[in-house]
Amino acid sequence: MDEQIKALMVDVTCGYYRLKRYKVGDFFGPVDLGLHLSAKYNSLNIGVGLLAGSIFPGTNRLIFTGFSPCWGGFYISSMGGAGLVFDNLGINLLSLVGKSSTPSVLYLNRSQGEEIELEIVPISLSEVWESGRGGFYGLMDSVYSRFGDRYNNDPRILATGPAAEATDFGAIGSVPIGRGKMSFVDTWAGRGGFGSKMLQEHGIAAIIYGGSVIDEDFRDRKVADQWFIDKYQKKLMAKDIETTAKYRFVEDLETGGTFGVNFSTLAGRMISFNYQSIFMTEAERLDIHDKMVVRHYLKQFNEETIKTKQQKNCGEPCAAVCKKMRDEFKKDYEPYQAMGPLSAIFDQRAAEKLNHHADQYGFDAIAAGGIIAWLMECLAKGEITPEELQLKNMPKFSPGEFDKVNHSMENAEIGIAILDNIISRKGILDMKEGPRKWGRRVSREKGVNILDRFVFTSFGRKGWMVPNQYWTPGVLSPMAIMGKYYMHYGNDFMPPRELGRFNAKRFKKELIMDNLGMCRFHRGWGEEMLPEIIESLYGQKDQFLKSIERTATRINSRNASIFWESGRNISLVHTFLKRKLEIDGDTSVELKNWIDRFDADSNETALSFWYEIHKGITESLKEF
Repeated sequence: MDEQIKALMVDVTCGYYRLKRYKVGDFFGPVDLGLHLSAKYNSLNIGVGLLAGSIFPGTNRLIFTGFSPCWGGFYISSMGGAGLVFDNLGINLLSLVGKSSTPSVLYLNRSQGEEIELEIVPISLSEVWESGRGGFYGLMDSVYSRFGDRYNNDPRILATGPAAEATDFGAIGSVPIGRGKMSFVDTWAGRGGFGSKMLQEHGIAAIIYGGSVIDEDFRDRKVADQWFIDKYQKKLMAKDIETTAKYRFVEDLETGGTFGVNFSTLAGRMISFNYQSIFMTEAERLDIHDKMVVRHYLKQFNEETIKTKQQKNCGEPCAAVCKKMRDEFKKDYEPYQAMGPLSAIFDQRAAEKLNHHADQYGFDAIAAGGIIAWLMECLAKGEITPEELQLKNMPKFSPGEFDKVNHSMENAEIGIAILDNIISRKGILDMKEGPRKWGRRVSREKGVNILDRFVFTSFGRKGWMVPNQYWTPGVLSPMAIMGKYYMHYGNDFMPPRELGRFNAKRFKKELIMDNLGMCRFHRGWGEEMLPEIIESLYGQKDQFLKSIERTATRINSRNASIFWESGRNISLVHTFLKRKLEIDGDTSVELKNWIDRFDADSNETALSFWYEIHKGITESLKEF
């Protein structure tokens, strides 16, 4: 196996590039090397793990690292399947520095035995975004039309949308291309605003890449099968099929994928109406889940997607086939929750319309949903007027007499108008520097703290992140990276200091996966086996695990998490604890003690709870 990591360093200001080699052992992948380069050059780094192109399923994820414009700190985002084509360039990482003088496309191509072809080609970005399918999709189509015929094999395109220009939470999207045709299975590096970084800081609107370089990838299935038999008494594919069952199909639930499994099982834990459901009774929450989700929203999904077996993969051969489709619409839990029940939308047609519009603009879908839901509640409560947001209608934002079809579509239309106005900066909507700073300014001007209704985590002076869509304290933890799964998001109660320690453990396990470019849907064996595979191929298991520890502590050394600025955050934690006692029957003494303290003084107790999580994180991520 190649014992060097090859990084293509590109200064997009002038087009100068060079190939730099790093020894495996000094660095192991796109995260630890990306952290090093980001600190040195403030670069945007895009790369694959050492196992890209190998027989191990899920190892072709494309990893993006850099300092996030919306979070404010070092961040890691990833995109399914896009690493498989990247591996054909014969490099492990692309690092962008400098800024093109005009919005441009970065063209990368390489044939076996030849040097990398690189061009930086200016484009009329506003015209392209308005062409064809529009936005992100229009840019992809235009880039493929212009450069696609230069490749011997199908390339891949990374593209941005107007959200990358207008906000700090623009995403980078892509789709697999097969036999010269683009699929509808869009994949996203959504969290962290790396689309905004790529366009605003580097002037690159899109990257097209591909090649025909044949690397020394691990392909010995007999050897791999023996490793898995020794560990699990099962061959590689049998173990992988077992651990990815949730994402394919669960017989007991008669559904599959993150959408199907989560909406089937959340019941009273499902959040809706911008988290106002946490203040409802359990009976009210169960009624919403049963009538609007199980009997309608989820039923539509099961009938239209699961029964018709409309499922695809992200661009690499994978047994999980986790991309659940209805024609051109891809159904994942978090986007269809944030721009679904959280935004008072309980019908697939309405959710499809809003989600597709957000994707066309190239938004981080979870962030977009959190902002839409927040502004809808502010409208419903009269804290912001429709005129201020340049809207024609008011949302239906309470469950009473809610028409799950008509009111969902009306709310989706309002959500679309909000996104339109964020892009065009109509009314008071200007989120170039994010909703936290915007909300702070509007609150001062109006004399009412609208941020109290916005659920988000804070980082540094301006950094923000809409959390993962689960009702649990872990998603609001003061971790150095939030909005991903680098923390505990389970439903069990943990004392906050223990939660902090558990977050740190989860962080390091997720780093194992990301630094080797592996999809977390395969974590059922990946977290255990990847260090063993590194030992077998490189003889460096101990060095790899030490590198993970060191990378975790170095990321945490930049942790600038800020105590919860939103009253809704405090309420989310308080009501979670009460539900654990009253509904789940957890009678632990410590849980009861925290509930009593929250009941007596919620603000002071929340501060203590937050700091206890922070203590657990800090004591677990010390660099010795």
